[in-house]
Amino acid sequence: MKTAEIKRRYLAHFEANGHAVVPSAPLPAISDPNLLFVNAGMVQFVPYFLGQQTPPYPRAVSVQKCIRTPDIDEVGKTSRHGTFFQMNGNFSFGDYFKAGAIPLAWELSTKPVAEGGFGLDPERVWPTVYLDDDEAYDIWRSVGVPAERIVRRGKKDNYWSMGIPGPAGPCSELFYDRGPAYGREGGPEVDEDRYLEFWNLVFMQYEIADVTSKEHFRIVGDLPKKNIDTGMGLERIASILQGVDNLYEIDEVRPILDRASELSGKRYGTSSGQVAAESHPDDVRLRVVADHVRTALMLIGDGVTPSNEGRGYVLRRIMRRAIRAMRLLGYQDRAMPELLPVARDCMSPSYPELATEFDRISQYAYAEEDAFLSTLRAGTTILDTAISETKRAGKPALSGDKAFQLHDTYGFPIDLTLEIAAEQGLTVDAEGFRRLMADQRSRAKADAKARKTGHTDLSAYRSVLDSGGPVTFTGYTETSREARVRALLSGGAPVAAAVEGDTIELVLDATPFYAEGGGQQPDQGLITVGGGEVEIFDVQQPVPGLVVHRARVRRGEVRSGETGFAEIDVTRRRAISRSHTATHLVHQTMRNFLGESATQAGSLNAPGRLRFDFNTPTGVAPSVLHDVEQQVNEVLLADLEVHAFVTSLEEARRIGAMALFGEKYGDEVRVVEVGDYARELCGGTHVDRSGQLGLVKILSEASIGSGVRRVEALVGMDAFRFLAKEHLLVARLAELYRVPSDQVADRVEQTVSQLRDAERELEKLRAQLVLGGAAALAAQAKDVRGVAYVGTEAPEGAAGNDVRTLAQEIRGRIDAARPAVVAVAARANGKASLVVAVNGAARSRGLAANDLVKAAFSGRGGGSPDLAQGGGLPAAEAPNLLLTVEKAISEA
Repeated sequence: MKTAEIKRRYLAHFEANGHAVVPSAPLPAISDPNLLFVNAGMVQFVPYFLGQQTPPYPRAVSVQKCIRTPDIDEVGKTSRHGTFFQMNGNFSFGDYFKAGAIPLAWELSTKPVAEGGFGLDPERVWPTVYLDDDEAYDIWRSVGVPAERIVRRGKKDNYWSMGIPGPAGPCSELFYDRGPAYGREGGPEVDEDRYLEFWNLVFMQYEIADVTSKEHFRIVGDLPKKNIDTGMGLERIASILQGVDNLYEIDEVRPILDRASELSGKRYGTSSGQVAAESHPDDVRLRVVADHVRTALMLIGDGVTPSNEGRGYVLRRIMRRAIRAMRLLGYQDRAMPELLPVARDCMSPSYPELATEFDRISQYAYAEEDAFLSTLRAGTTILDTAISETKRAGKPALSGDKAFQLHDTYGFPIDLTLEIAAEQGLTVDAEGFRRLMADQRSRAKADAKARKTGHTDLSAYRSVLDSGGPVTFTGYTETSREARVRALLSGGAPVAAAVEGDTIELVLDATPFYAEGGGQQPDQGLITVGGGEVEIFDVQQPVPGLVVHRARVRRGEVRSGETGFAEIDVTRRRAISRSHTATHLVHQTMRNFLGESATQAGSLNAPGRLRFDFNTPTGVAPSVLHDVEQQVNEVLLADLEVHAFVTSLEEARRIGAMALFGEKYGDEVRVVEVGDYARELCGGTHVDRSGQLGLVKILSEASIGSGVRRVEALVGMDAFRFLAKEHLLVARLAELYRVPSDQVADRVEQTVSQLRDAERELEKLRAQLVLGGAAALAAQAKDVRGVAYVGTEAPEGAAGNDVRTLAQEIRGRIDAARPAVVAVAARANGKASLVVAVNGAARSRGLAANDLVKAAFSGRGGGSPDLAQGGGLPAAEAPNLLLTVEKAISEA
């Protein structure tokens, strides 16, 4: 049974049993500060389980895309570990509980294929339950499972929590006996390779506190509502139903593995047993390639791009592991162009957007591989130097510090360092490397722990929402209205009244104020209530449906329950709306010129200005930026109608409305159209016609990260005022140069060129001045215990390069057979610096430039034994530096 068909049957089974089918959330966990990626099927439902939001349905079913990387080093070595996986899940929010969940799972698992089930042999399914969960045990017995196949297990295996205070409960897992070829008989307690877990049913029924680990916590009581959260690994059940040994051999993964095998000339499976842990290293590498290439496809498909931090770093690491594995398999060419299209063909039956977005996805993937291959070349050069230095020093092992630097700074894989060092007859201080890696991980975990705050207490907002329902936003059609004050909050707690000078949060039954979101800044304005006046300086939506006005009471008193008049700052709103519409136009125009890969990665719509971030693997040429600006302004001149309407997500996609990566949309969405030119999903406010923007002026375009560029622009009167200033500046320059305005740029360029030529001449003159006395200084060298010593000051203000050159020039003019030390002090910007040069004969006497500099600067300074420098002391210390060097020579 194909994986896409398993997914279809799972959704159909639960939909037929009253579950709402919920689409997968995007992989980037944008709504949870504690997660980089969605790592479980229940993540998008957490607010329902915690009581922060009211679920729109009593029961749901989904197939959720997930990423887990803590066990990335185990990928390929077991049948269970993969970085990307899909989790079938059915959920109950205070609806059914154990007596409903267990029969539903048993029915789908064992129902014949012809009747829509998975057709598993009931005699080979082993449930596990928590030690004292007699209720679950009895239900499994009631559906026909014999007592000898129901296993009781402890907290480590059969108790679920989020690792923080909150909901928790026992769970029941389903295992399938794959037969004696896979391991020992005796059930999941004996062998989890033979008995493969494929479903976990979590019974969320308790609230816990004092959590110190997965097994140590205190149950403080029952939850108000008992919930069900189940997870069936799609890849796990596919490996069972497709009769393959592990998840790397199912239909969505095996073709990638086979292509990697074909490219590398390695035959998969010829030297391995059926258990993944008994695999040949080449088979492990092929599985790593197959898993990681698919993961990269899915991550880039959901808008993640390679970078050096956060989600982008995880993607980069995964891709580099795959590329490195291909090279270890013997394939030295670019691998991603060969493998990524295969992954696309495997996954597009379930996710058709991967095919339509493949040009964008492949651009990032191929560019990342090219960058990594360059890293490998650069790292190899650095490693070769380190190996040479190690050999010269007569050491048998490359230091752990150097191996860690190569890995951490240059992204050079440790296994490659080990391999190349071994070829040169060296070992690597692996223990030192591991210690440094452990230190780094400890710091990262400590930082993550420090930042992890759990889920913010939204109970006060939740209570306001539950008592009065969602706040009606009327700002699309009006800028002022009468409204009733539903609630006042101060410090997160409800209050009855607020007086002049108080800072409060205020909730109305309906509001024209736009809450910050989608890159659009919030409205500001006034609310007059009775004898009081409130200034609104911020508007937010802490929980969906609840608009909260953050405000200061300017005069009088405001009380909850009173009716007042809310009025936004119309001038500000119009300026922001112009910027938001301009952002849509810039977005569409960038795609027109750069292709569909130029997708929005963030924005800011403020009064009179916008900031638009977009994904693109390369920079934007100035000529293209000019063309983008011109085309946007042509749309303004066309004065196109701006139209907004609500439709289904499916219809919005059909008509080509752009959606943002990382956003989760509901069944109904709002579409904003600018004529036939731009069409985008958006909840923001906009102008009525494009001509109302007046003018758009792009100020700059630059990189803000790997694969992400930023455009900043002005809109309307702000753009006009900027151009007016520019005009005055050009007019003034034209007056000074006495040329027409269109020749100013040429004259400025000519002036700059002349200045650079003059600076170069000055540099030559300074160098000649500095070096002019080198011969005389060398001839006047004093003898300090058999060493020719020259101590002198460079001319005031001499550049650092000139000082170093002078020291070397003097040294070069002293007989090479005579031990010589040259010290040149310099004064610049109120500070003294020192350069020391030592020749080979002096080196043989045990003198080293870096030691002499450190003697002068009390241990500071650096360089080589031949040439070193230091600085930072007051300028008046320059003569003393020379005396200190002389003294150090005499005492050596």
